[in-house]
Amino acid sequence: MFMKTIAAIATPLSEGAIAIIRISGDEAISIANTLFSRDLTNIPSHQVVYGYIKDPKTQEYIDEVLVSVFRAPKTFTREDTVEINCHGGIYITKKILSLLLENGAELAERGEFTKRAFLNGRIDLTQAEAVQDLIEGKDSSTTRLAMNTLRGGIRTLIDPLKEDLIQMIAQIEVNIDYPEYYDVAQVETPQLLSKANQWLTKLEELIRKSHSGKIMREGIKTVILGKPNVGKSSLLNALLEEDKAIVSDVAGTTRDLVEGYVRLPSVTLHLIDTAGIHHTEDIVEKIGIERSHKAMEEADLVIVVLEAHEELAKEDEALLEASKDLNRIIVYNKVDLTQDIDSDKLYISAKDQHIEPLIDRIEEMYEEHTIALREPTFANERHIALLRQAHTHMETAVAALEAGMEIDLALIDIEQAYECIKDIIGEAKNMDLLDELFTRFCLGK
Repeated sequence: MFMKTIAAIATPLSEGAIAIIRISGDEAISIANTLFSRDLTNIPSHQVVYGYIKDPKTQEYIDEVLVSVFRAPKTFTREDTVEINCHGGIYITKKILSLLLENGAELAERGEFTKRAFLNGRIDLTQAEAVQDLIEGKDSSTTRLAMNTLRGGIRTLIDPLKEDLIQMIAQIEVNIDYPEYYDVAQVETPQLLSKANQWLTKLEELIRKSHSGKIMREGIKTVILGKPNVGKSSLLNALLEEDKAIVSDVAGTTRDLVEGYVRLPSVTLHLIDTAGIHHTEDIVEKIGIERSHKAMEEADLVIVVLEAHEELAKEDEALLEASKDLNRIIVYNKVDLTQDIDSDKLYISAKDQHIEPLIDRIEEMYEEHTIALREPTFANERHIALLRQAHTHMETAVAALEAGMEIDLALIDIEQAYECIKDIIGEAKNMDLLDELFTRFCLGK
């Protein structure tokens, strides 16, 4: 499918024990042969060969290496592939790559190896994206999600949706194109409407579960709210276990949003410490407070911090009112300053790092979302957006059928839903989309 043979350094370009240069394409073995001290022509697939890399022009020995030979189609790209394992010096690695380029290979574009794996049918687009997610994964949750997808988990969800749509589309088109054949089952509006509604129900369940996948992949966007000097920044620092936010007895110290990520046993929090919400004439503080309100509206979880040793102030009451319809946890900070404990309230002391009750509450709230780590779930924003588009198209088709319109008019939207589902796994092969996705990869991937 591809005329050129590509090469790139597949490991970070830095000093280390080993570096890998990867070559893929019809000429991969012959190009590697020009540099290697042993003949690779008849080496069986998936074998490692010891030898030396030499400069073909000067016959100078460059490095002592191990060369791995992988013959098509049982390779990542489904092309002949060679990997040169050399010593991890920057000069040596770049020198070997330079010799490969001088002898017929072309430098791979970002993500081109994975792009070839996709275009050659080795993986679908969701699996290609999962490769990048594995590379970028920062905790066990994100890597487990990526591994589920890489093993074809998303495909198991997509294929039944596709099959149902194909059956609907095929039956409608046969009736439209061949109305004279009486032995062909005629599709009636009630029958099609029932199938369309069943399909919507399946899709809605997947979209509902995707919320769990998104939380596991991206973390819970968590906003810490409270009046000035209530201990919001101390709580942020206690959760992060570092001094990220300025802690001071002076009210209004935090004038903008301060962010950080913290990994709890089961979930990741994307923490946002906000400016204290109160009345002020300070222009800069006002801007910070406006941003706090916006962050609160966009948050997955709001932590409202109150003072354990004081009565509610007007600012506290206003904040409780503003957040009453949000997913929130109310915590009473500075428990060390009071003896009056209410068993129904959640107490912490951010200054003393005593925040375990809050962590336990968050874990309890989001325990159900860990299901995304145990079974295939949509978590990628692109995938979820396409599911929602497919849902919109099918809803339009259902509305047309319920309004008594001709079945062939509903077919247009059913076909659009089908295209959205195909786009998720890349069967539509939108080249602009593919170019954008694969440019996010590193060169050797």
